[in-house]
Amino acid sequence: MTQSRFQQRPSLRKSRGVTLIEVLVAVLVLSIGLIGLAALQANALQANHSSYMRSQATNLAYDIADRMRTNRQAALSGDYDTAFTDNEGTGGACNPNLSLTGDLADQDLAQWKNAIACTLPAGQASVFRNGDTFTITVRWQEDRIDDDDDDDAPADGYTEVFTTRTEI
Repeated sequence: MTQSRFQQRPSLRKSRGVTLIEVLVAVLVLSIGLIGLAALQANALQANHSSYMRSQATNLAYDIADRMRTNRQAALSGDYDTAFTDNEGTGGACNPNLSLTGDLADQDLAQWKNAIACTLPAGQASVFRNGDTFTITVRWQEDRIDDDDDDDAPADGYTEVFTTRTEI
């Protein structure tokens, strides 16, 4: 009295559809994981862009500091002092055909502010002198950051600021 294979099959029929449900659950878990991975990648890109902008601001601040060290007497007499305004000579926009006039300090400031306009979105800068100590501040709009808690931030983005102090 051996059992044939045909008699064991009815027990397999009871489990039909279970593997399909398992596959659907696995696909659901996988898709949620992939959505999480995409969100993580988007955050990494945002942080990378912010880091790049901060590096550019740092390089631009050190650029004007080096220019002031080269023209030390003019820097100490206040020729490099400038406030936050639309980039003089550029109208706030990048000008690849910038014409330079004036003395070396005026040319340095025009080139520097044009480089800020070309590199940073809505970039502005100031140089404040106190004796032989200079405070160089560069600010720009970081529109990839959404800061809903800051009521002072402009509607179109968040203002990032980089400040450095140096002695000439």
